[in-house]
Amino acid sequence: MHKSSQIAGSCPLPGTLLGVSEAATPSRVGWIPVGLAVVRGDSMRPTLRPGDRLVVRYGGRVRPGSLVVARFADGTVAVKRAADRRLTASDQPGWWLASDNPSQGVDSRHRGPVADGDVLAVVRARVWPWPRPLRGPSRPSGPTT
Repeated sequence: MHKSSQIAGSCPLPGTLLGVSEAATPSRVGWIPVGLAVVRGDSMRPTLRPGDRLVVRYGGRVRPGSLVVARFADGTVAVKRAADRRLTASDQPGWWLASDNPSQGVDSRHRGPVADGDVLAVVRARVWPWPRPLRGPSRPSGPTT
C-alpha cells in the first residue's frame, strides 16, 4: 500500500490507512473542524516532504490547486493536489487529484477521480518544520476526458 498521509485526532476513519485498520479524524477547535495530517512518502515533493505536519480544515472549500486530504476508492487516505473537476465512474461530481511528484505515489492517474464526499479536508498550513501557509503552484494538468 502506498504511504501518503496519517490523520491524527479522536474519531475512527473508515478504511485502511498506512496498513492500519483504524485511523482518526480530528476533534473540533471552537466551531471549526480542524485536524493534523502527517505526510508520508515522496509523492508531494517538493511542496511537502515526509514528516511534514499539516493543519487541515474538514469541510473546507476545495479549489483547483488546493492541497487536500482525500480517500481513494480502495480506502487509501492521501494528501494530493486538487487539479480539475471531473465526474467519477458513477457520474458523481468529484476531483482529479494529482501528485506534485508524478513519478512517486498513487493519484487519479491510477485510481480515477475522487467523489466530493471523499475529499475529507483542505490543507491550510504546514506547522512543522518551517511553519507557513501553503499556497499551491499553478494548477497541474491531468488527462483530459
